[in-house]
Amino acid sequence: MSRTSTRSLTQGDPLRLILTFASPLLFGFLFQQFYSFVDTAIVGKVLGAAKLAAVGDTGSINFLVLGFCQGACAGFSIPIAQAFGAQDETSMRRYVSASIYLSAGLSVLVAVVTSLACPWMLRLMNTPEEIIGSSVSYIRIIFMGIPVTILYNMASGILRSLGDSRTPVYFLILASLVNVVLDLFLILVLKMDVAGAAVATLISQLVSGIGCVLVMIRRFPVLHLSAEDRKPDFRLMRKLMMIGLPMGLQYSITAIGSVIVQWSVNGLGVFAVAAVAAGGKLSMFFACVFDALATTMATYAGQNMGAREITRIQKGVFAASVLGIVYSLLALVVIFLFGPALLALFVDPASDPEVLQMAVRYIRFNGLFYIPLMFVNVLRLSIQGMGYTKIAMLAGVFEMIARTLVALFLVPALGFTGACLSNPAAWILANLFLFPCYIRVIRAVRDRLHVPSLPARMPFLRKEDQDAHSLSRRSARKHDCRTCHGKRHSGNLA
Repeated sequence: MSRTSTRSLTQGDPLRLILTFASPLLFGFLFQQFYSFVDTAIVGKVLGAAKLAAVGDTGSINFLVLGFCQGACAGFSIPIAQAFGAQDETSMRRYVSASIYLSAGLSVLVAVVTSLACPWMLRLMNTPEEIIGSSVSYIRIIFMGIPVTILYNMASGILRSLGDSRTPVYFLILASLVNVVLDLFLILVLKMDVAGAAVATLISQLVSGIGCVLVMIRRFPVLHLSAEDRKPDFRLMRKLMMIGLPMGLQYSITAIGSVIVQWSVNGLGVFAVAAVAAGGKLSMFFACVFDALATTMATYAGQNMGAREITRIQKGVFAASVLGIVYSLLALVVIFLFGPALLALFVDPASDPEVLQMAVRYIRFNGLFYIPLMFVNVLRLSIQGMGYTKIAMLAGVFEMIARTLVALFLVPALGFTGACLSNPAAWILANLFLFPCYIRVIRAVRDRLHVPSLPARMPFLRKEDQDAHSLSRRSARKHDCRTCHGKRHSGNLA
């Protein structure tokens, strides 16, 4: 396979590979949070706590809808990464083509439905009347721009599947700068209120999405689709949906718990809503490292699954976990020492001291449980990368259950402190499910690799390829290339 501009994660030291692959991703997530910070800071400082609460109130349904789209796009990219690891260029291009068709249809459908339903969704969440108008104004624009969001997520997911984690970052940096300028212009100059923040976000995402697509066309010959590749293949689309939809539902199921928590927080008043908005924004900034590790492990596990390197997957999970634990401890120290000063970027201590105090409590509760959050990200995305998306989806069910119980029982009993416990409870319960599942998945994959036939759960292979690859694996057992040459032949999948 021609590997111009691509990168394989199937050879080399796992720790070094994960660090080098995750580092650009981390910068990308940080810049993404940076322009989200600007949105929040300008809204909170310029427009006031009520407008901050209006934008923050939309966060859970934003996660519910956009999370589904992002999860589905991430799922579509898994067979691409597996085909790349297996060096099956034809299947890889056909999966890219199928993912484009599915993403286009998904974006239009979701955009129409959600933009019409957003007022009903916000009222169902018990949104306070004094902020619901601004909340609808903000989130409706975001939902109408879902095709733009999917464009970036689809393009960046394909690039990462081929080992390129840098290009999406470069365009996120550009998008963040565009967003800052547009925020200042639309809110401060044109006086567009919270709608200006939404428009700025969509335009910046459009810039990054178009940039990633142009790079795919110009720098990745392996992705150039022939007329045969561009033909709609409903069999491949069905396989992609079997992977992408569970991943999208995993995000949505997780978000349902967040929606229920937001409903309970809304009942505590505007100050509580604003505090959760500010504290949640800062917590998302610190969680960028976990997002980068998770995205890395999805690609790493996918490529190594395609290459049948199961031991490397285990070593990668261990390396990512060590990195995550060290970072979690450092982040906790920073949160306790500098959390109030950082939150003052969003909340004016002079005019809204109560909001700031509540936000500090919220971020510290989250920081105490960053290690469980790290394991949720690393284990779930590793399991997904190996193709077991339905198992990973169930982890979202456990998160939803935990958040729902907190919202129904702890928030009424403990008030805002109960809301602070929603995320930690969700992360702990999800881990109680993920740890034994990860062990069972590894054992199941190893058992399947002991037999001549390929695992049934390898969706990137066409039926006509399986006999040839099975023969290759039987031949590999007679002659182990790694023993005599120190590396395997380029065409051997064993």
